[in-house]
Amino acid sequence: LPIVVKAFEMEIIPANRIVAQIGETLILTCNTTGCASPSFSWRTQMDNPLGGTVNNHRTYSTLTMNPVSVVNSHDYLCTVFCGEQEKKEKSIKVELYSFPSDPIIEIRPSSLVYGERVTVICKIPDVYPSDHLEVILKKDELVLHEENFYEDDSTNTETKTVTYSFKYTSEDIGKEITCVAKLPIANMDFEPKERVTSQKLNANFGPQNTIITVSPDNPPMEGDSLNLTCVTESNPSPQIIWRKHLADESIQHLIENNVLSIPDARFNDSGLYICEVINLVTNKTEKATVDIVIQGAPNIAELSIEPSATVQEGENVSIQCSAESNPPPKIILRRKADSTDMGPYSEGRVLVLSSVTFLHGGNYECVAENSFGESKSDITLNVEFPPQNITVLVYPSENVKEGENVTITCSTYSNPPSQMVLKKVHQEKEIILPSVNGTFILYNVTKNDTGRYLLDVFNEVGNNIKVIEIAVVGRLEKPDQMIPLIIAFSCVAAVAVPVVAILIYVSRKAKINGSYSLVKALRLKV
Repeated sequence: LPIVVKAFEMEIIPANRIVAQIGETLILTCNTTGCASPSFSWRTQMDNPLGGTVNNHRTYSTLTMNPVSVVNSHDYLCTVFCGEQEKKEKSIKVELYSFPSDPIIEIRPSSLVYGERVTVICKIPDVYPSDHLEVILKKDELVLHEENFYEDDSTNTETKTVTYSFKYTSEDIGKEITCVAKLPIANMDFEPKERVTSQKLNANFGPQNTIITVSPDNPPMEGDSLNLTCVTESNPSPQIIWRKHLADESIQHLIENNVLSIPDARFNDSGLYICEVINLVTNKTEKATVDIVIQGAPNIAELSIEPSATVQEGENVSIQCSAESNPPPKIILRRKADSTDMGPYSEGRVLVLSSVTFLHGGNYECVAENSFGESKSDITLNVEFPPQNITVLVYPSENVKEGENVTITCSTYSNPPSQMVLKKVHQEKEIILPSVNGTFILYNVTKNDTGRYLLDVFNEVGNNIKVIEIAVVGRLEKPDQMIPLIIAFSCVAAVAVPVVAILIYVSRKAKINGSYSLVKALRLKV
């Protein structure tokens, strides 16, 4: 078979013409076929520096430009020799451009103020060739300014700037400034040929028109949930601080939030609330206030007795009551009783009782009322006094016969309840007589029971002593039927109503040899 020999050929990749962006990497390849050992040569048509690196391989050669710069804007010629006789050449045109990034917008001043001029600056970075650059500035869809650089003679990449000023109005807030940059180079195939950047006109202003809204908007009642909202106009968003004026004219710091919540309103939540709004950019501050009045039925805050709830007769006493409500309450202090005669009474916060007696003791109540209702609370006044009005009865009499029974009874007032001791004066000594459940008993008396008896009635406040003379004479004619003498003492102490308990003992038919025995002394607690 005949041997097919390929003809000597060459090509440049890419062919004929290439568009490259400055700053990127570009590789030109010169490739051959039909030659076993080709040799390569690269040059520009004007014999300018190559501006790149050549790498030769067995059948191809590369020219690498990294990065591509304006010095690479040439026609490049690749020459290939195959032996001494054969030579081939091809050229490629390198066309350059630079349009690497979107425009950059600056708006000056940074704090926009109504009525003052605003300057919009649009920068298009590293453009080449700039004599094809077109720039449009718009506010929303309104074209503010158009500018081209057709007369520019820059020979390298440059950042081009377009500036435009206008008067800033309240209608401009929130509108969008757009910078459109175009690089429409005919017969150059690259994308994008248009770049766009937008930025809103966000003016820094305020705070202004600051108000406080209250929810719910009806007059707040005690126990309601309450929300105070601070509403303002400000950009950027402001710092909000809530404060409250206290009764002592001091200021209480509450929270830093636009909403102040009071979940369970009480009367002491009433007061003047202050919302302070601070714009840290404009360095301006504005305040709004609202007076909150919590309404409701009275609450009795305090009911007390001075100097104490327990006093002694003759002391001066004041009963004091305080209540909180809105509207302010009417306060009544009075003796608490079921009868129509209420006793001490005061339409005010203080009821004064001068030189109290036991009759002043008892329960007192405070009644606080307003249009929303009433509240009541009571307290007890305890008036202490020593035993008073002691009445002593001797039965059958202070003069008795041997074997007879004697009963001694008494009644008294006292607070706290009285105790009682019955003593017999005997040979300059006092002998305490026996007591059983408050009754002192002497069985089958003899003449030895004759004498003076002391009845000592006392409590923590004071005491009172009564003297009783008992005389015992002769025996009864029928000794087998003696009537024993019983000395019984009963003392009943009462605070309000005296009770006289008269103990009558019947005669016991027993013979008890006319004597009595002493038992351990007992103090009678009544």
